[in-house]
Amino acid sequence: METSNPSRDRPAEASGRFLIDGTLPVTRLGFGSMQLTGPGVWAEPEDPDEAVRVLRRAVELGVNFIDTADSYGPVVAETLIRTALWPYPDELVIATKAGLTRQGPGVWTAVGRPAYLRQQCEMSLRHLGLEQIPLFQLHRVDPDVPLADQVGELEALRREGKVAHIGLSEVTVAQLEAAQATAPIASVQNLYNLARRDAEDVLEHAESRGIAFIPWFPLATGALAAPGGVLDTMAVRLGAAPAQLALSWLLHRSPVMLPIPGTSSLQHLEQNVAAAALALSDEDMADLAAAAR
Repeated sequence: METSNPSRDRPAEASGRFLIDGTLPVTRLGFGSMQLTGPGVWAEPEDPDEAVRVLRRAVELGVNFIDTADSYGPVVAETLIRTALWPYPDELVIATKAGLTRQGPGVWTAVGRPAYLRQQCEMSLRHLGLEQIPLFQLHRVDPDVPLADQVGELEALRREGKVAHIGLSEVTVAQLEAAQATAPIASVQNLYNLARRDAEDVLEHAESRGIAFIPWFPLATGALAAPGGVLDTMAVRLGAAPAQLALSWLLHRSPVMLPIPGTSSLQHLEQNVAAAALALSDEDMADLAAAAR
């Protein structure tokens, strides 16, 4: 991780900078686009114009890492990103994913056939208006297709120049190691937050190898944020919102952590980004970790 000198107008930069695969610089506090779609991550949002404003404001605040997927909508999130931000600033890094298909609101089915992954890469290039996808992630491992075939197709796309870096989503350490035998893996995106740390071993593996770890559902705090709870009490003491503490905890937890909180609200966006500058002491970190256990 590299540090940065954020300006007042670009508070996200207070989270520091990380080089994905040692070469691709991103501000550590990013933005996830899943919540920009309709209910059940399906169809258009109620207010597409507001979604566009949120994306533009995120970039104004210093966010330069935006995570999306072909299945968000489907296609809706990628299209909104292009509408809001194209032509893209030189420093903007867009990460998208393929490997989950949609059959309706809240319904997701893994498809990892090489021909399908290639098709979706081509479609994402078109929908996003890119010549190369900076970070292309396998959204889920398809248990009916050999992992080497799935990752091998992403590696073929990388060698062809259509993809710059390869990532995986929701994998075990064993799957990550197996994938690395086929292609260089730059990132892993697993469910991880203050209240849910089942992927601790994956995070530690990624950190030891300098692989970016992108925690999805980063703001989930559950009962920890209940009135009088540890998160609530600490938030009052620090003059912060519980969600800001949850994000700050992630940023402090590991230098390879790239949280991507998402929202469809300008107010919540600005609150989330402000977490980049929130300082937690070692005692604060220990108290939060103990409470979660």
